[in-house]
Amino acid sequence: MSNLRIIPRLDIKGPNLIKGIQLEGLRVMGDPQKFAIRYYEAGADELIFIDIVASLYGRNNLSDIVRRAADQVFIPITVGGGIRSVDDARHILRSGADKVAINTAAIARPELITEIARRFGSQAMVLSIEAKQVAAGKWEAYTDNGRERTGLDVLEWALRGVELGAGEILLTSVDREGTRRGFDIDLIRQVSDAVPVPVIASGGMGSLGHFIQAATEGHADAVSMADVLHYNRIGLHEIREAGRQAGLAVRVL
Repeated sequence: MSNLRIIPRLDIKGPNLIKGIQLEGLRVMGDPQKFAIRYYEAGADELIFIDIVASLYGRNNLSDIVRRAADQVFIPITVGGGIRSVDDARHILRSGADKVAINTAAIARPELITEIARRFGSQAMVLSIEAKQVAAGKWEAYTDNGRERTGLDVLEWALRGVELGAGEILLTSVDREGTRRGFDIDLIRQVSDAVPVPVIASGGMGSLGHFIQAATEGHADAVSMADVLHYNRIGLHEIREAGRQAGLAVRVL
């Protein structure tokens, strides 16, 4: 059994690390490089960088930020936002990313998942899904930071994405993101139980209990968090220790 991964998520707008609530109401937190190094030194297993305005401009502007981070951070880095082609993916991977996370472009042209997986390996192709609950036990996939409906059922889309070659799923609950109310456990469990690839739970962590719950009840393979780390509410060492005490397979530092 592989370790439960602890993954800080850094949402980027221009040169700044930002944080929102339900992917809106953005607040500038500072230089993403400083946060990335801090999280790496504190024992993060991986990092996720998302260019949250990339869809508006039709491109990902993170290559410089990723290049700087990759010089000093020696854990896997996933980069998402505005990656629309194999060339875009190649550019980000050459900048120092280990994986690319794709949402909008994969929905617009699902074959892109296969093209990237074939070119760089399925382990480098992360399907990013922004989920909003639409009924009991049902979620719809959204794009553009939870603003645009797609009409796609999250569970069906996750399964299709994996069939097409996605090696991992970054699953964000738009309803819970930034609220500190806890993860959408039903959503995480349904997707984790349905797909044969790792699922990263994202959106809603406010306590150590939420972290444990995502892993034990949600069956997540990795847990991503932003707010609790950016605002120094909980430290990575505390998260790891809580996981260890709960009997979860976390990496020993």
